[in-house]
Order: sequence, then structure tokens, then C-alpha cells
Amino acid sequence: MSAAAQVHFGRPRHPVLRLVQGKREESPYPKASLFLRAGARMVDLGVAWGLYVLCGAAGGVVALLFLLLADGMLQGQSVGKRIFGVKVMHVPTRSAARHRDSTLRNAPLGLVVLFGMMPAPLGAACFLAGLVAIGGAEVVRAVREPLGLRLGDEWGQTQVVDAKVVSGATVAERDPVSGSQAPGRLLSAA
Repeated sequence: MSAAAQVHFGRPRHPVLRLVQGKREESPYPKASLFLRAGARMVDLGVAWGLYVLCGAAGGVVALLFLLLADGMLQGQSVGKRIFGVKVMHVPTRSAARHRDSTLRNAPLGLVVLFGMMPAPLGAACFLAGLVAIGGAEVVRAVREPLGLRLGDEWGQTQVVDAKVVSGATVAERDPVSGSQAPGRLLSAA
């Protein structure tokens, strides 16, 4: 490229920035059973539906918040995951998922629920379309991926594992008093 082409209105042109993906940390955990994961998700959806019905006008928001934060409630286990014996682990720190991790990993599902919160009749159509497109893509990815990772798992750097596998595992240190963070936890403190 000539010098004249690199100057735009008297200022030098900057090179185009490219997104460079870092190397994904290898998981020490085996793939959890998809049947256990599906059962746990069904229980969680049932709890969310119950919250939607019981909470009246705010039910949609309460159900959405439950779905986003559920995996960080009980040491990496939602109600359904606790019943079915699976757990969400944050792979870089090898610790149970927290609310931030849960929100990131459940964001695709949250988007589908947000589609359903649109005014009728558009809301129902968008919900079904989002469920088929986003839900289908997540299921296909979980089945094909060797570790069962969905897109949400990539975002949250998490993996669903059998809770018995991690019962004796060591985890990265977290010191809530000093505020020091484990590696990979840049935006959240203990």
C-alpha cells in the first residue's frame, strides 16, 4: 500500500485490529451424562415456570433471574442439578461455578426467555423460533462436543460434570477477606 493510501485526511491509518482467540484451557473432567443434564434442565425449567405463575406480574423477571443465576446458587448446582447429581465447574480455577459463571453460561437460554417476554402474539412466535434455533444449536453442540460444552459453557468457561467426580478434587484458593481473585476471575471477587 502506498504512503498516500495510508494517510486519511492528514492522519495515518491504523492497521485493522483482529480478534485473536486464546487457547482454551483443557478440562480435567470427563463429559457428564446428557440424560442427567437434560433431567436437571427440565427440573429447573419446572421451578422457573412455578416462579412465573406464583409471582404474578413480576413472574417473568423472577423466572428469568432464576434461570440465569441457578447454577451458582448451591456450590455450582441448581435445584435440578442437585437432584440429578451433576455440577457446574469453572474450568480455569477448578472450582464450583458462581453467579457470574452461571449468568454467562445460561445467557443463551435467557435470550430465549426474553423473546417470550415480548408483547403477544409476537412474543410467542419469537419464543418458539428462539427455542428451535438457539436451543437446537445448544443441544447439537453439547452432543457433538467431546466434553459436552455448549456455547454458554464457552462463554462462562464452565463444564457440567458428574458431582461424584469432583467431590475430592482440589480447587484454586479464594481469599474473600483480602479480595484476591483466582486466575481467570477478572470481573468478580469472592
